[in-house]
Amino acid sequence: MSFKTEINKIRRNIMHGLTKRIGRSYREPKHGEFSAKDIKNVLIIRPNHRLGNQLLLTPLVQEVSVLFPDVQIDIFVKGGVAFPVFQNYEAVKHIIPLPRKPFNNLITYFKCWFSIKQKPYDLVINADKNSSSGRLLTQLAKSKIKIFGEIHPSIEKNYTDHKHISKYPIYNLRYHLKKWGFDINRSEVPLLDIKLSPDEISKGKIILKNLVKNDNPTICIYTNATGNKCYSEAWWERFYSRLLKQYPEYTIIEMLPIENTSQINFKAPNFYSKDIREMAGIIKNTAVFIAADNGVMHLASAALNPTVGFFSVTDQDIYGPYGNGSFAINTNNSDLDDWIAKIDTILK
Repeated sequence: MSFKTEINKIRRNIMHGLTKRIGRSYREPKHGEFSAKDIKNVLIIRPNHRLGNQLLLTPLVQEVSVLFPDVQIDIFVKGGVAFPVFQNYEAVKHIIPLPRKPFNNLITYFKCWFSIKQKPYDLVINADKNSSSGRLLTQLAKSKIKIFGEIHPSIEKNYTDHKHISKYPIYNLRYHLKKWGFDINRSEVPLLDIKLSPDEISKGKIILKNLVKNDNPTICIYTNATGNKCYSEAWWERFYSRLLKQYPEYTIIEMLPIENTSQINFKAPNFYSKDIREMAGIIKNTAVFIAADNGVMHLASAALNPTVGFFSVTDQDIYGPYGNGSFAINTNNSDLDDWIAKIDTILK
């Protein structure tokens, strides 16, 4: 574990200890005190800068939009990636971005924090139960209805997928609204969705066609990941060779990371883009996207594309892709034949 990682772990533990009692004095609404028509302005708080965490917030934004059709949603995040993620969400009216490096932008940082006291909200949701700053911001915000993020034991009992980082905020919201007398949405939990436009999908198709220069269906792999989530070159070389043998009728391409690295030494046709919506448009035109747990894996899922996520370090129950035939594979307790058998369920 690096020194920076260790310091961040200590910092989180200290902050958790200082903030764990925040919200205990909050007076919850009485049953029937409010109804759906009273909810016009909602603040959703998720102060994290990573692409994956912003994409994992999209199901909650969809849920709020369905529950309160005339709602206007503000999102409190970190960094600027939320702007392209939510650009096609009509209900999202304002994005409040904390600077990614607070100590280099202290004035902007504190302006963002205190800006949420300037606007009254009808509902405030802390979307991450483990976020100390999320709890503080929820306390600071002006609203009579607040959800601080704790998960009620009944949710853990009734939903086998309650650990998933996209799903538990929705189960939690439904639980509280039901307790307060709201009519609740009982449909399936929404999928991750970046809401690609038809033009973005068409553009992605053209880019993909120019890359592969054939009419074969396409398998897209992404061999990068952060830290120990990244599989070795030997691991990817072995997997890539098996894909070539198993699916000769498919063209295999590789999406490259910003570092311009490849764990298969650039053996497959490859492409790179800084535009996440363009990346999603290309992925949408492939038969399947395969990667380790990372933000681009969630981007593929948000493109509503079949996605296979490899997990060896992080918890697939928390971060695994779902919907559109997608699934997670724990590579610690399975082998190459198992992975191919699972991928066959998508491609054959």
